Amino acid sequence: MPPDPPSPLQNRLLAALPPEVQERLFPHLELKPMALGRVLYESGGKMRHVHFPTDSIVSLLYVMEDGASAEISVVGNEGVVGVALFMGGETTPSRAIVQSGGHAYRLPVPVFMEEFNRHGQLLVLMLRYTQALITQMAQTAVCNRHHNIDQQLCRWLLLSLDRLPGTQLTMTQELIANMLGVRREGVTEAAGKLQKLGIIHYSRGTIQVLDRPRLEEHSCECYAVVRRECDRLLPPNVPH
Repeated sequence: MPPDPPSPLQNRLLAALPPEVQERLFPHLELKPMALGRVLYESGGKMRHVHFPTDSIVSLLYVMEDGASAEISVVGNEGVVGVALFMGGETTPSRAIVQSGGHAYRLPVPVFMEEFNRHGQLLVLMLRYTQALITQMAQTAVCNRHHNIDQQLCRWLLLSLDRLPGTQLTMTQELIANMLGVRREGVTEAAGKLQKLGIIHYSRGTIQVLDRPRLEEHSCECYAVVRRECDRLLPPNVPH
């Protein structure tokens, strides 16, 4: 028997909407597979849908003219990809790429904006989520400037874990290096240290977190700041 498809209620924002809003939006939701490496939109591209991840993670990357990139935030089952739409623009200078494969529900922009412009619960929820996202972006910038690669890797792993149902990440070291904007050798060394300590097990592009409390101990303060702000601003993540 094939597994049941993810429910829209696995997304924290969709689950928090009042029943009457869900009744208006849910018939328009479309479940889409999110393959690792898939680009949802490019820098400057016009968005036709907003995406609500259920069991996937999307990275928002800033891409330089020479092709170098660095991650500015991650979006998982706590959020939505496409905040530029309701913040006053249809495009954004960032690129959205699937960091961890899974699924997401997408909603056509006109349907989303019609509900947003009712000035009801969707608007309130989206603004609170945007505040949490801004906090994550700011903390990422500070972390990349002031903390070492070991701490950045721990922060990145914890943020990713919070947005997935299990303790395993499918991720190559090269992709992690691109996300963090550092050399691959630095990620290899940092991951090797965590593996020697028994905190993670890394094999063939798969990272298994074995000891989350110790991973949190080795992370910088940036992870805790982002986690607290997300929990403060957004409704609880109730499992479905």
